[in-house]
Amino acid sequence: MAGETPFPKRRPWRRRGPEANQHGTGGTGPAEGGDTSAERSAALPDHSGGSDDERGRSASLEVAGAAASPDRTGEQDRAEPMTGGRLHTVKRGVHKGRESAKALAAQLADRIIDTAPRVPVRDLAALRRQFPGLGPEELADKLVTGACRGTATVGAGIGAAAMMPVPPAMIAELAAEVTGVAAIEMKLVAELHEVYGCRPPGNLGRRSTAYLTSWTEERGIDVTRPTTLNAALGGQMKRELRQQITKRMARNLPNLIPFMIGAAVGAMMNRRDTRKLADRIRNDLREHQVPWDRLPALPPLEQPPNPVELPKEIDGP
Repeated sequence: MAGETPFPKRRPWRRRGPEANQHGTGGTGPAEGGDTSAERSAALPDHSGGSDDERGRSASLEVAGAAASPDRTGEQDRAEPMTGGRLHTVKRGVHKGRESAKALAAQLADRIIDTAPRVPVRDLAALRRQFPGLGPEELADKLVTGACRGTATVGAGIGAAAMMPVPPAMIAELAAEVTGVAAIEMKLVAELHEVYGCRPPGNLGRRSTAYLTSWTEERGIDVTRPTTLNAALGGQMKRELRQQITKRMARNLPNLIPFMIGAAVGAMMNRRDTRKLADRIRNDLREHQVPWDRLPALPPLEQPPNPVELPKEIDGP
């Protein structure tokens, strides 16, 4: 028809944009272009500033991403001080535990030093009367067996007391075990020196310090060398005693296992440690042993006025 565009030459859908709204895309004129633009604008949603029910604002994702980045950075910044704070707390706890262990070891060292002069010791004459017909090695074996029974009894008793775990009482139980075992083993050390003819010179206090040093260093006292006795009576002994007590406490920790397991473990470990201590001291004393027939006449040992109580097993036949 005249005045109309043929069908094959009809232009495609008009372009969008402000340019198209002003000039149009077809050959129908401004009025027809304006109507088409109005219909298209009505069909499309308005993103100019309004809200949509499904997608919300067009810039909401960008704003959310920009807002989330500072929060993540803040969380990372807070995580590093928290990690450092936890590490500092752990270090402070370890340091506090170490200081508590040192304080306990010092307290036990003072207690053992006070207990050493109160340990009853049998002299050689009394031992030979109690065990007649035995030589030095057989008599020493008897003493070691009795001491092992005594320390095993102490370990089993502490393990039985720790049958139900009570954390405040565990420290007291551990301290009682270390003190009891130290008293039994110091008695063994002193009587082994009597059997091998190596009694240290001096009064009760001086000999007790020498026996305590021998127990601390796990070595026999050489009475023929004055420097050994001087070292035994020096200030270094107390520091070594604290170190020995700390090692003993660490070794005795399995004795506190509850439900009677610690009783068996404590008896076994104490028996083993006592026998090991006796073997080391006997090896040292054999090098300086004086035969009984060549021993000078020694006065009987004075007994402490307030002796410490020890298990009866150590004085058995």
